[in-house]
Amino acid sequence: MKILLTSDWYTPAVNGVVTSVLNLKRGLEARGHEVRILTLSGSRRSFEQAGVIYVGSVKVDAVYPGARLRVTPGKNWISKIAAWSPDIVHSNCEFSTFRMARQIAVRLHIPLVHTYHTIYENYTHYFSPSKIWGRKLAAALSRRVATKTDALIAPTEKVRTLLQGYGISTPVCVLPTGIDQEKFMRVAERTDRMRIREQLHILPGQTVLVFIGRMAKEKNCDELIRMMVHFRGEDICLLLVGDGPCREGLQRQAKELDMQQQIVFAGMVQPDQVNRYYQAGDLFVSASTSETQGLTYIEALSSGLPMLCRKDASLEGIVMEDCNGWQYNSTMDFIQKTRSFLKHPEWHRELSQNAQMTGKEYSISAFARQAEQIYQEQIDVYHGVLREGSA
Repeated sequence: MKILLTSDWYTPAVNGVVTSVLNLKRGLEARGHEVRILTLSGSRRSFEQAGVIYVGSVKVDAVYPGARLRVTPGKNWISKIAAWSPDIVHSNCEFSTFRMARQIAVRLHIPLVHTYHTIYENYTHYFSPSKIWGRKLAAALSRRVATKTDALIAPTEKVRTLLQGYGISTPVCVLPTGIDQEKFMRVAERTDRMRIREQLHILPGQTVLVFIGRMAKEKNCDELIRMMVHFRGEDICLLLVGDGPCREGLQRQAKELDMQQQIVFAGMVQPDQVNRYYQAGDLFVSASTSETQGLTYIEALSSGLPMLCRKDASLEGIVMEDCNGWQYNSTMDFIQKTRSFLKHPEWHRELSQNAQMTGKEYSISAFARQAEQIYQEQIDVYHGVLREGSA
């Protein structure tokens, strides 16, 4: 099967969409499929390299930090892809590359599937001063995209429910993104774990709560910092790994609360080093409720980290109470569950083993195999009965 994957984001950018596209490409190619990528260039220049077409673009940070907008129609690239003759197009972003994906699908009379990676109503602060109007815009965008696709892919049941609540009638398939399990399940040597802690000036004997991800408003990291005040002076610290528009504000917050000794900022780390930072921790924590799936949750579990995360529908079937971690509903709930974790170190080994067992369910091979089934179903349906207006 020839498969075209499109995305506004690709390497060297680091986010969940890029991880999903990279892992899907890897898994599909391992199953014998031919895969090409259509994405945006980091400059106005368009070019092709190693099976990836980069279309010229410009920054539009006013819309969303790091966002880019296509500046060329890309007709030559569309013609080149058409000559390659893919069997299906799988879009992963709703903006610049989606339009090109749609044009290619219509031109070749092939199905277009689209993965809904972002719950835009949780990001209204980037594009609308009004949450109500922002949510209406997010719903309208979602419906518009849905009407132009043959099937939608949702990473979790939470997202499928959301889309159906928008009044979308396009079929929605649930397909969780898979991760590189070998990378995250690799057991770190004790010396490596201690080396990371020493580099970050984490005191010996401290229990490390670790958050890894983008430091943006929707991730709610300020809540984690506020809750750490209740552990002032104790042998516990919060390790925040990553970067983003809120990092400086979070650092000021930690300083104002006089918690610099117990709140550690590691900054951005290279993707091939992230697994070491998971394994330097004892408990993964998150206060976000904006996740479609939350790949960091799966990476943490695969690394053997039990979890303590704010209750959210995206965690259904992932966090199992008292088995591989907990969900919390309030500050008091977070404090009580953290203290319980600190009080019972004899639980840690079992929690870690259960976490890894959960992580094993999210492999790249399973991800690719299920995607392949969706593609074949859509190809069969499409060529059996062409969608009205697609010819």
